Amino acid sequence: MRRLPRTLLAALALVLAAPTVGSSPAGADEGRTTPRLASQRQVALATPGDFTGYGFDQCMAPSQSAMNTWWKKSPFTAVGIYISGDSRACRSQTNLSPTWVASQVARGWRLLPIALGPQASCQPRFPRYKDDFKISNKPAGGYATAAAQGTAEADKNAADAMAYGIGPGSTIWYDLEGFDLTNTACRESALVFVSSWVTRIKAQGYVAGFYSSASSGIKMLDDARTQRPGQFALPDRIWIARWDGAANTSTTYIPEDGWRPGGRIKQYLGGHNETWGGVTINIDSNFIDLGAGSVAVPEGRCPGTRLGYWKYPPLSPTSAQATRVKVLQCLLTEQGTYSGAINGSYDAATIAAARAWQANRRFTPSDTFERRHWTALLSAGARTTIKRGSVDESVHRLQRALNAAGAGRFRATGVFDAKTEAALRAYQSRQRIAVSGVATRQTWNKLQRGL
Repeated sequence: MRRLPRTLLAALALVLAAPTVGSSPAGADEGRTTPRLASQRQVALATPGDFTGYGFDQCMAPSQSAMNTWWKKSPFTAVGIYISGDSRACRSQTNLSPTWVASQVARGWRLLPIALGPQASCQPRFPRYKDDFKISNKPAGGYATAAAQGTAEADKNAADAMAYGIGPGSTIWYDLEGFDLTNTACRESALVFVSSWVTRIKAQGYVAGFYSSASSGIKMLDDARTQRPGQFALPDRIWIARWDGAANTSTTYIPEDGWRPGGRIKQYLGGHNETWGGVTINIDSNFIDLGAGSVAVPEGRCPGTRLGYWKYPPLSPTSAQATRVKVLQCLLTEQGTYSGAINGSYDAATIAAARAWQANRRFTPSDTFERRHWTALLSAGARTTIKRGSVDESVHRLQRALNAAGAGRFRATGVFDAKTEAALRAYQSRQRIAVSGVATRQTWNKLQRGL
């Protein structure tokens, strides 16, 4: 690995010195004036790491205030940022810095660092500037010049990533814009360039990602995979540009077996404006399914007691259900109103604890524990912003509360998946609040009031 310039090492030192993020959930510190900063290891794990959910990309990295608002209001959890490459339109990144990167990861964002360097020789929109250049289509030496360009560009991209605190272990995505796949010299030189780039970026310790249109660059790589196996170094992950409006990772241009499982993103909508929380950004929309996908975090509550059910029926002295009473007793213990055994008996001590909790939550005390009580109790806790792909403990609480409220009927897995999103949207619509599929503070307020 080549030695980095002093300026790049100094920039990286800012992130290496950043404190490790504590155990408080993302979004729980929304009132902080001093932003938390992620460590370099946390940046690598979130770039993008194991994740299934929505992302957006935009040439210019948005401002910190815009990112804060979109975290709280938008369904997106990942953001694409152009960090390198002389052919990118946004060479000057006003907002992007090591602190910006570390701040987004600390908040909970996943990152998709993009490099846009030399483009295919037959791409008509490039070169964009006088000082950038295309991939050489000279066939001498098996497109040796293109191969050398790929190696040099990988070194440049890795150095630029390090300058932002995006170190080894992260995925870097090379953006090769669409081109004429039938032009043999153009296609073959681009393939050699990408193969050389992949080899070098992986040698630098990064995961190799590749973005292109489904009908050109992506098909080029898949054809190489299926028709010329072993002849070219292929990326670990692909990012398919196919604006069909379908939020998945499939396309008719390549079969389903390539880069699965966990190796695909699809950009399913091209440039358009979206407004969340009053902040408008022109974006491309993406669906992401990478690594192991979003994996539930073990909850560690009430050992030996099952907490998640499809239904939470009313409890009364004459019709109590032992399994649900155990849930009630466990949660009331956490709330500090019950200290007896978790035995499933809706007895005088349990009823007294339930009445005490109801009074504390400004419900009229009753011997019956009804659906509104279940909704409020199951959702009790930090009003953390969570959305598609989230996996912290608040996902369990949300899923159970939605089931109790009658908005869903699904297993509480601890992963904010499609079923959770659909149930949340149904609940938000019923409550006449913004239907975003994001568990916002307003959503938690409704749930914790038992609505």
